[in-house]
Amino acid sequence: MLAGYITNFKVAEEGAKKTIKIYLKYDGANSPVISSIERVSRPGCRVYVGQQEIPRVLGGMGINILTTARGVMTGRDAFKERIGGEILCRIW
Repeated sequence: MLAGYITNFKVAEEGAKKTIKIYLKYDGANSPVISSIERVSRPGCRVYVGQQEIPRVLGGMGINILTTARGVMTGRDAFKERIGGEILCRIW
């Protein structure tokens, strides 16, 4: 699920603690591929959607990140799996 925004990731173990290092993607002009990240659900206002209600981001140019009963996935993957969930954020 790299979706074209991440070049690589590593799981680093520092003793009993695990961390994930994420390497973001940059284009040829050394500018970031991610233009914006927008948080949708907040602790005071959760946003839940069904499979048919998953919105498209910029006409399909961006992605939604959802948390579902089957784990964290993109909006496209959740639609294909025919499940809804809580929209965490939009990335474009």
